[in-house]
Amino acid sequence: MMKWPYEFFIGGRYLRAARGNRFVSFISTISMIGIAVGVMVLIVVLSVMNGFEIELRTRILSMTSHATISGFGGSMRDWRSIAGRAATNPEVAAVAPYIEGQAMLVAGKRTSGVQVYGVLPDEERKVSQLIDHISSGKFDDLRAGEYGVLLGSELAKELRVQVGDRVSMIVPQATVTIAGVMPRLKRFKVVAIFSAGMYEYDRNLAYLHMADAAKIYRMADSVSGVRLRLHDLFKAPRVALQVANDLGTGPYVSDWTRYHENFFRSIALMKRVLFFILLLVVVVAAFNIISTLVMVVKDKQADIAILRTFGASPRSILKIFMAQGTGIGAIGTGLGVLLGTLLSSNLQTLVHLLEKILGTQFLDAKVYFMSDLPAVVQWPDALQIAATAFGLCCLSTLYPAWRAARTQPARALRHE
Repeated sequence: MMKWPYEFFIGGRYLRAARGNRFVSFISTISMIGIAVGVMVLIVVLSVMNGFEIELRTRILSMTSHATISGFGGSMRDWRSIAGRAATNPEVAAVAPYIEGQAMLVAGKRTSGVQVYGVLPDEERKVSQLIDHISSGKFDDLRAGEYGVLLGSELAKELRVQVGDRVSMIVPQATVTIAGVMPRLKRFKVVAIFSAGMYEYDRNLAYLHMADAAKIYRMADSVSGVRLRLHDLFKAPRVALQVANDLGTGPYVSDWTRYHENFFRSIALMKRVLFFILLLVVVVAAFNIISTLVMVVKDKQADIAILRTFGASPRSILKIFMAQGTGIGAIGTGLGVLLGTLLSSNLQTLVHLLEKILGTQFLDAKVYFMSDLPAVVQWPDALQIAATAFGLCCLSTLYPAWRAARTQPARALRHE
């Protein structure tokens, strides 16, 4: 059986309370709790940021494509040949044309500006998950010539319309008549309502059949662009570059990382900033380890002197107090990782319970894009936090252990 060095045994013994002097052990416990709280908070906060990023990316890509080919000036005539050439790329899973424009929807006395997309239902389902977000009505009811419209749930709520109601669409392109310049207007029937879970989409988007959109925007046989769905969304920048090189000059190719670049860049920046800010909690706890070990060294002067007279070297004394400090750090870090993981895994349940008890909503979708608080523990982040916290704890032991190693036996036992 492998035997531990006696330095680890003595250092572990100093972690426990001695008879008549439990104050030092109490301070050690407080140090462990401080480390655990700091590590737990770091894991929970970074897990929330990871969950927010993943959820935001999932919801964005469920409504948009991985990459887009668009024509300069908002019009693309030879879109069929462009779509066919893009589909030859082995990384491209599906392509679908679209028409994009802006309009004003009117229902009674209520009005709202919207972003309009004209799509082919059979093709659109191949590049987005719009059909999965339909809350009422049917996506397939968007038929050419019937002038049906698909509205977001928040937009329908704003206009106070339901499936089967009529809305008027006014587009910014004017029509010149004998009576003068008149805005272009068309009545549409609400055939379905979708709810993507993101206020930005649910409040501002409306979908038409592409043939109807072509008529109202006078696009004839042209489209605004072609959407691409890729086999691997994380390869989108490289695939977009390949498609752009294959197509040459003319169409503009972009990918999802550019559409919402500011969102994901701000999230990455916030993660780094929060990591360093909350790391200060661990640093404060590490300073507490220094004060704890200094008190232990002062309290154990006689013990150190006796060990030195028995032949213990200054190096052995150094190891004893380093073992005590690293023991505090290891226990606190391990406890913090455990608590942080458990709390992150059950965070949504706890938040919903707290909202129900307090009768309030912590996350307003109008501000935070979503109403839930997702948390995803990524083990590289957890390992980085644990390694950083444990490293700080180890560094905190050096000065007190060095002072203990310099203790002179004769001077320490002079007043004993």
